[in-house]
Amino acid sequence: MSARARAASQGSLEEPDDEVVPYSDDETDDELQSEDDLDRSEDQLPEPETIPAPAAEPSWSIRANDREYCNQPQFKKKVFLCIKKSKYSGNAIKTYKYNVFTFLPLNLYEQFKRVANLYFLCLLILQIIPQISTLPWYTTLVPLVLVLGITAIKDLVDDLARHRMDKEINNRRCDVLLNGRFEKTRWMNLQVGDVVRLKKNDFIPADILLLSSSNPNSLCYVETAELDGETNLKFKMGLKVTDERLQEENQLARFNALIMCEEPNNRLDKFVGTMIWDAQSYPLDLDNMLLRGCKIRNTDECHGLVIFAGNDTKIMRNGGKTRFKRTLIDKLMNYMVYTIFVLLVLLCAGLAIGHTYWYESIGSKAWYLYDGLNYSSSYRGFLSFWGYIIILNTMVPISLYVSVEVIRLGQSKFINWDLQMYYADKDTPAKARTTTLNEQLGQIEYIFSDKTGTLTQNIMAFKKCTIRGRTYGDPTSADGVALDRGKPVDFSWNENADKKFEFEDHFLVSCIRSKKDPQVLEFFKLLSLCHTVMVEQKGDELVYQAASPDEGALVTAARNFGFVFLSRTQDTITIMELDHEETYEVLALLDFNSDRKRMSIILRFPDGRIRLYCKGADTVIYQRLDANSKNKETTQEALDIFANETLRTLCLCYKDISQAEYDAWSQKHQAASVSMGNREEALDVLYEEIEKNLLLIGATAIEDKLQDGVPETIAKLAKADIKIWVLTGDKKETAENIGFSCQLLTDDMKIHYGEDVKYVSADGLSVQNEILYEKKKKRRRLRLKKLRKRHTNSSSATDSSQPVDDWEKEKRQEDFVDMACECSAVICCRVTPKQKANVVSLVKRCKKAVTLSIGDGANDVNMIKTADIGVGISGQEGMQAVMSSDYAFAQFRYLERLLLVHGRWSYIRMCKFLRYFFYKNFAFTLVHFWFSFFNGFSSQTAYEDWFITLYNVCYSSLPVLLVGLLDQDVNDKLSLRFPKLYLPGQQGSLFNYKNFFISLFHGIFTSLMIFFIPYGAFLQTMGQDGEAPSDYQSFAVVAASSLIITVNLQISLNTSYWTFVNFFAVLGSIAIYFGVMFDIHSAGIHVIFPTTFTFTGAASNALRQPYLWLTIILTVGICLLPVICIQFLYQTICPSVGDKVQRNRKKYELEDEEEEKKKRKPTFQRGGRSRRSAYAFSHSRGYADLIASGRSIRQRPRVRPELRESIREVPQAENI
Repeated sequence: MSARARAASQGSLEEPDDEVVPYSDDETDDELQSEDDLDRSEDQLPEPETIPAPAAEPSWSIRANDREYCNQPQFKKKVFLCIKKSKYSGNAIKTYKYNVFTFLPLNLYEQFKRVANLYFLCLLILQIIPQISTLPWYTTLVPLVLVLGITAIKDLVDDLARHRMDKEINNRRCDVLLNGRFEKTRWMNLQVGDVVRLKKNDFIPADILLLSSSNPNSLCYVETAELDGETNLKFKMGLKVTDERLQEENQLARFNALIMCEEPNNRLDKFVGTMIWDAQSYPLDLDNMLLRGCKIRNTDECHGLVIFAGNDTKIMRNGGKTRFKRTLIDKLMNYMVYTIFVLLVLLCAGLAIGHTYWYESIGSKAWYLYDGLNYSSSYRGFLSFWGYIIILNTMVPISLYVSVEVIRLGQSKFINWDLQMYYADKDTPAKARTTTLNEQLGQIEYIFSDKTGTLTQNIMAFKKCTIRGRTYGDPTSADGVALDRGKPVDFSWNENADKKFEFEDHFLVSCIRSKKDPQVLEFFKLLSLCHTVMVEQKGDELVYQAASPDEGALVTAARNFGFVFLSRTQDTITIMELDHEETYEVLALLDFNSDRKRMSIILRFPDGRIRLYCKGADTVIYQRLDANSKNKETTQEALDIFANETLRTLCLCYKDISQAEYDAWSQKHQAASVSMGNREEALDVLYEEIEKNLLLIGATAIEDKLQDGVPETIAKLAKADIKIWVLTGDKKETAENIGFSCQLLTDDMKIHYGEDVKYVSADGLSVQNEILYEKKKKRRRLRLKKLRKRHTNSSSATDSSQPVDDWEKEKRQEDFVDMACECSAVICCRVTPKQKANVVSLVKRCKKAVTLSIGDGANDVNMIKTADIGVGISGQEGMQAVMSSDYAFAQFRYLERLLLVHGRWSYIRMCKFLRYFFYKNFAFTLVHFWFSFFNGFSSQTAYEDWFITLYNVCYSSLPVLLVGLLDQDVNDKLSLRFPKLYLPGQQGSLFNYKNFFISLFHGIFTSLMIFFIPYGAFLQTMGQDGEAPSDYQSFAVVAASSLIITVNLQISLNTSYWTFVNFFAVLGSIAIYFGVMFDIHSAGIHVIFPTTFTFTGAASNALRQPYLWLTIILTVGICLLPVICIQFLYQTICPSVGDKVQRNRKKYELEDEEEEKKKRKPTFQRGGRSRRSAYAFSHSRGYADLIASGRSIRQRPRVRPELRESIREVPQAENI
């Protein structure tokens, strides 16, 4: 057995569900157990000292240096009928979708899965049938091919890039141990069980178990940028046994260990396995693994064993698992397309019935209308129905979806390019990681925010502490006299002190230097020993690297007060205790996680004593204190004061352990650490057993300041009627004070506390409103084990505060949401990552509201993925939140601009685009409907065929596209100055069924004018040359010209923000129409294609008549005049907030300019009172696995006095 047992939480060997959020450190749903199940199983629970029986052996096993092992029959899986192949993937990857033969059929299949494309394909087929074809096939084929072609080209370009990338990756080379020696081999030829050699700056070709490296103690540095976006280096290490015995090539060739581990999964934060070698079992975890996608850094050479290859690797398993989100407008748009289709069918059915009656009464009796076909009137009506389906097909807009995607892409680029959302300190621009949700940013009703690192800076500073009931940290003299104004302590007596550290309590320093109070010395000794901070030598200095900013702050504080952490090895940790060095033997490290909320270390002192040091949240520490522990009440009072000052707190305690007690516990711990199943549960049971009867020393208080601009941003968003909920793991007092600090809570608000809120149930019983009632299997079991057996009277009694069934639980959740949504702001305290997601899900489900979640850490990923829109902040806790988000930036204050500017603009632009798009298609198509009353419902078109083909492609597409991209009712400054402008988006008032039917009736009115005014003008007309220009072709030209001018001028009336591009697009579209029309009506093109271009000379003949120009002007005027009048009256009589701001825009802009000149100070003055927050621990595991199982970062160098002066702390983002 190794000198010291591994002591860290391990994951279950059961295969995780691939749909589980990769970065979540909380239990999944299948780990939750109902109350009834727990009650039934409580009698069967083992005693605390009992280790759960191992689960069945996992089916994923690898034999080192044995490729044939994986080809045995038991490892085969059926792929098709009786064909079987090995379940172990090869290392070649294939991310491309198409090849030369499959591109066309597969791409077309995917595109025709869209209803609109399939609809137009069916139309094209109908147009080929001669009996019902009323339009040439090219009128549908040209737009369809254009849409399909643009999409196919985009897909082809993307897939060619994937082909190139796959080829480049698969052909990379690495050294593989074959036939007893290392040989260069392509990545694609690697297999599970191969031993590989990697060198500095090499990419890791597969998921590999690290065996040994050129660094001391088999340490290996990796960069995980391609895996999780983080650029800081992570530490990995091999087992001690492989490090000692597998350094040479011949040793590696004889290596024949059997690896048994979990099945391939997508959990980037967990790996559980066991290595069996020479009849010994060794536990494996994530810190022993080098994952594909990472890069070797600062390590000359390392050796590893391939565990997962190709598509089984974790990075490949994470591909394509993101949850698809759709906007409200998307859903509404689809319903409206269905509505249009129903209207189309009803119109065509009515026109078909009309044709049946017309033919029965008139057509069959007029000899000059006989067409030589002896069809019945009913059959002719049936054919007419399909004919009108073809003619009126443009009611369903084929180019709508393509245009929407183009607009969204442009809006995403504007977010990326916004310099006012660029954070220069970290060179971090805003990033729209999706292009499908932009307009939803303009409809947010609820924001769910994390606190630490999101509202605060997550940069920690040690401010206060309480030891033996006395609080230190306020300005105090060396004699203990309180001062009104203090001055920083002079730490020049300590050559290892951090020059940036500030503290104003001189009395604490004098206590330490005098060594009169052993408890004070024990307090700081604990801080210097109980942590997972790593030390690395860089040149002439030592660098601290902490898993969380809290740990870095605490170790730095201990250093300044004379207890300097110097180095650690696999079995020891060395510190400087004031004037002398001491080395302690590390027996076990019990690491922190979000369930335990504490960490412990078991040490053997130089005099042989064994002591456990523990630090953690007060809620868990107080439950584990010895009954005789002193100063509990005074420490609790100090904790409450710290919480009121919004400081993050940790309690510190210790326990002396006898040698016999430790030996018994260590034996069980070693067995649990290599158990094949339920490893995490078994270890937690042992941790509970040893972490009890603790003696309290005191507590620390750490400051975490608010980010710049947070109060102003929250106040501005609140004025926009956006309700903000803060979800935090802090205590109630801390959360409440943070609420006041960031102006989420104000003095004029009435605050209701959850424990005081009651409601009356259906049977009249008043019970507490349990909102997120859930019992986690593990916590419940541990609690029952600790209590051993529930008292019979308590088990039989009915607890009225707990829901009795799912219906009551659901009812209470709804009641909670109804009550909370009536509040201006809500703060949820002591919530876990899963509960954060549950709160978001509750509001989405019960209120049907548009939600946004914002966070910066791995514990926020569930919440970010659950909300309609997820925003990640690239802060101190790594990139996990950013990698899971839809939008990302560096500071919370940028959320104001994202919503009130980009979100509002995107929503307004999309609504204008859709309203106008539907309008122009109705106005265009319904002219055929009015014309049918004058042609016997015979499916005759009102326009020339090529005009129908090019209308949506060339003549009316560009102006509306530019409005969707560039339009803005007011500029960005006014959008921020008047948050009430955001309200229409929340209400959905700019695009809904009301607006849709307004567009429909507007289109009907325009089509009526475009048909009947030229019809009336042509009824009895004589031209200047004595000829009557009242033929069908001239009518079609006049109607088409009127339509093009009308719809392009109509979008001009709806344009709020004019640029040269808009001006050019409107005039250019009209010019293109006339240019193309004269070309396709020319005699020259008719000679070349006599059957295709039949309107020879129609345009030149009709438009030379001034009378027809007057008709066009009259038609356009009558179409636009009512719109102008209605807009004028609406803005005069009942103007909206936007109309009022627009009306006074010039005045407001001048005021803004004057304010900028005056350069007034901001209303929120920072620097008076510090803004702080609460409990001080990272939300993910620290480096205990690394320390406990792997040796030290570096073999401890002999620290010179001049070297210690250069010790500095570098906080590092948490590891995966």
